[in-house]
Order: sequence, then structure tokens, then C-alpha cells
Amino acid sequence: MVRSWVLIGMMGSGKSTVGRLLAETSGREFLDTDQAIQYKMGRSISQIFSVYGESTFRDHETLALKSLMPGNSVIATGGGVVLRQENWTEMHRLGLIIYLKSSKENLISRLEASKRKRPLLETEDWKLNFADILEKRHLLYESADITVTVDGLEMPEIVNLILQNVGTHHEC
Repeated sequence: MVRSWVLIGMMGSGKSTVGRLLAETSGREFLDTDQAIQYKMGRSISQIFSVYGESTFRDHETLALKSLMPGNSVIATGGGVVLRQENWTEMHRLGLIIYLKSSKENLISRLEASKRKRPLLETEDWKLNFADILEKRHLLYESADITVTVDGLEMPEIVNLILQNVGTHHEC
């Protein structure tokens, strides 16, 4: 059975960007749980957080995972998907979980350069808030089947590294 490749990692780690290139390179379909939630709810992630709250967003995130079937796909998830044990069950059902690991400094640099709003960082001292979020999640991310450190690498290098790791993994 063909299994999906599920990308996890902190916001700013490049899950969506890497996911698109990985899907294109490997001939897989690209899926993004955040995009699915936005489409279903007709609002941006920031608006969903603002109007309905984080808990409702997390409920929809779980539903998005449950709606997917394992297959020839690359699935980019939101950074907080790792917070619910139920999501881990769903991600394992879908396939191989790949953690895009990056240093705090690199992530902050990428987030500063990004035009995309991150609801959990819309505070005055967002860097401190980010560090707290990373501290709470980093051990969860480490539970992935494969960890790929992305610091200092260009997108094609990251994709090649993932493909090498998936190729040596027993359940690709």
C-alpha cells in the first residue's frame, strides 16, 4: 500500500513550500491541512483564530486529518498539529511522519521575512511567545518517523534529503 508523507514542524519551517516541491519532484499529490480548513470555513487561519478561537481551529485540524486517506500524497500540516494525541494516531494512519527541524534563530529569521500572519504570534513580544511555543512542542516533533534538519539548505537540497531518508525507511 502506498503511504502518504506527512510533514510536521514549527511554523516557518517550510512545510508548505517544501511539500509542494517534494510532491512535484516525487509525482505525488500535494495536500495542505491549513488550506483545507480555510476552504471549508471560508476564512483565513488568522480570522478563524480571531472569530472562533484556537480550540475550534484544532478541532477542524483533527477533522481535516480524519478526512484524508493514505495514498500517493505529501501532506503539509499546521505547526500545532502535534499537540493532540488523536492527530498522531491519524498521521500514523496516513503514513510516514517527517519532521522539518530548524533552529529557533533560523525560524525567527524566516518568520520576520514572511508576509504571512501567524495567529499565535500576533503579540507585541512575539519572539518570546514563539520561543515558549517551540519549547512546548520540540519534543513532540521529535516523535516523527524521520527528522530532516533544514538549516542552511536550499529547497531542492531539503527535498533530496527527504527522498533519501524516505528511500531508506521501511514503509515508504
